[in-house]
Amino acid sequence: MSIDFRSDTVTQPTQGMREHMATAKVGDDVFGDDPTVNALEERVATLMGMESAMLAPSGTQTNLIALLTHCGRGDEYLVGQDYHTYKYEAGGAASLGSIQPQPLAVNADGTLDLSVVQSAIKPDDFHFAKTRLLSLENTHAGKVISNDYLEHAGILARDNDLAFHLDGARVFNAAVAQNIAVKDITSRFDSVSVCCSKGLGAPIGSLLCGSESFIHTARRWRKMVGGGMRQAGILAAAIDYALTHNVKRLKEDHENAMLLAEELGKLPSITVEKPNTNMLYIELGSVEQGAHLQKYLADKDILISSGKRIRLVTHLNITSDDIKRFVLELEKGLQLY
Repeated sequence: MSIDFRSDTVTQPTQGMREHMATAKVGDDVFGDDPTVNALEERVATLMGMESAMLAPSGTQTNLIALLTHCGRGDEYLVGQDYHTYKYEAGGAASLGSIQPQPLAVNADGTLDLSVVQSAIKPDDFHFAKTRLLSLENTHAGKVISNDYLEHAGILARDNDLAFHLDGARVFNAAVAQNIAVKDITSRFDSVSVCCSKGLGAPIGSLLCGSESFIHTARRWRKMVGGGMRQAGILAAAIDYALTHNVKRLKEDHENAMLLAEELGKLPSITVEKPNTNMLYIELGSVEQGAHLQKYLADKDILISSGKRIRLVTHLNITSDDIKRFVLELEKGLQLY
């Protein structure tokens, strides 16, 4: 099997997960008849400290639905320039919802400068789009955003009558890294998107959480953008299994990322950023060197992204032995370039 550091989205369902999926009780989820989906949504809402939750195929879709639910045509949301909801979701909010993004610079620690956020909120004047929403991300590029910061950001949002959304694609990583319950992070938000096909190891699925009225409206948007599924209990069962078996073990991914950073730090000619959670970044001498290493390692059945600055992600299919093999082969590849 390949050693794949490109992302934690490449995880494979375990045998136990597959068996749990195979025996799931199912119904038509669009009709609200799937018992496994209903149980999962209730479980995740409770975990997040929210009233309700809704299953959708992807985190991109749950983020989009959140923006469509919070904002109307001509409204605006404030977001980090490098946050997923702005940079990596194909402009869906603007294209499909006529929602104007106001991207802001992201600090090195993954936060937004709250004084800049405050100054970006538009006056109540018909010359401007209506600022409706502040959208944050935790983790961002593997960095944990502190609860102290989130508390101050939430106060700013409330004081300015803004909705408060979290792209929590890897929020369980943030919780495990801080040794706190995930609801200690999420319960302060009006809505949270949680992705289960990354470090948790499910093959597909994300959940959007919020108040009962918010999720009621979100279900209409889910139908409109094609996210309604039928016998989705098969997928919900995988997520249910992941929540039971794969949350605490995220600590292993974090420890492996730290091991990876330590081993890479022994190599000359590359710069290594210390990880917070399950991802780290290395800086090479050039884009061409990155392309050479990607090809060299692929021939050794090791997969990485290309570029001068490369993200490496640990996950449940990466072991400490895999890391040692990767570092050994990377060192050989560096010597050949």
